[in-house]
Amino acid sequence: MDSELVLHTGGCHCKRVRWQVYAPSSIVAWDCNCSDCSMRRNTHFIVPSERFELLGDSKEFITTYTFGTHTAKHTFCKVCGITSFYIPRSNPDGIAVTLRCVDPGTLTHVEIKCFDGQNWEGSYEQTGIASCSKTTDEDSK
Repeated sequence: MDSELVLHTGGCHCKRVRWQVYAPSSIVAWDCNCSDCSMRRNTHFIVPSERFELLGDSKEFITTYTFGTHTAKHTFCKVCGITSFYIPRSNPDGIAVTLRCVDPGTLTHVEIKCFDGQNWEGSYEQTGIASCSKTTDEDSK
């Protein structure tokens, strides 16, 4: 995996929610089977929140759904219903970016890993997913 950050853009289907995110061009994305992700068939990658920015008036078109522990903030477009990003329970200090909502052209490689959201605690401990939203000294160079 390369660690050089590139600018990715993306958003929802109707394009009212738009964002940019700095992440490597080669990423690890998580295929989760929790009750929410499995219904949406969500595959996402996680970045530190400071690398994510909503663009324009996107905030006006976002609504949020929570359940269970209410740690995850499932954001979606009020117009088209697409969840292009959200705050995951595993990384409340980060942003989960929906892989299929990234505009084409900036991702060069995607490694898909499984997160067993149906057995959340065990998967959280085993996968090391919590580190995905942390910055390192190398990132700031």
